[in-house]
Amino acid sequence: MSQEKAALVNTLIRNRRSVFQQQYTGEKVDDAIIRQMLENANWAPTHKLTEPWRFIVFTGNGIQKLAEEQSALYRQVTTAKGTYAEDRYQNLLTKPKLSSHIIAIAMKRDEKKSLPEIEEIGAVYCAVENMYLTASAYGVGCFLSTGGIAHWEEAKPLFNLAPEDKLIGFLHVGNIKGPVPDSRRKPIDEKVTWVDG
Repeated sequence: MSQEKAALVNTLIRNRRSVFQQQYTGEKVDDAIIRQMLENANWAPTHKLTEPWRFIVFTGNGIQKLAEEQSALYRQVTTAKGTYAEDRYQNLLTKPKLSSHIIAIAMKRDEKKSLPEIEEIGAVYCAVENMYLTASAYGVGCFLSTGGIAHWEEAKPLFNLAPEDKLIGFLHVGNIKGPVPDSRRKPIDEKVTWVDG
């Protein structure tokens, strides 16, 4: 790889951010960008080529449908458990509408179970990072939400997932208004041990 290409990759990685709904303009992201995000996700590393990532893209009226279904499920499950909170219900019902697209992200378990589950989950997260980097390259914001009904067994039927599959979360996407905040990391030397002989 040339120094020029390396510099572009380094810059893209370091400028990748989670950009939240409050920072979205409300304008729709071009579907072609979403398709490119999905195409690049499909090129994530995958042990034994299980390609475990699955995506459901919600936009337009689909976002309203998702909001209604997830809030209804939240009310049903938490009422039965005695943990219902009206503010959380309202957030699940209204906040999705601030996103241009919401991509439900799942891990489809290899039927043969030819490798450990953690490797398939890891592959899906690599696909998510490819989506983040693609969004950043196009100047589009996104963030992965793992709250709400994500990880709930009761949510799996809404997304046609089998019991051994996993609902990883929801990638919210939107056009960005204003500058994206800086981020920070502790020095890498605090996290690395070199062994040389």
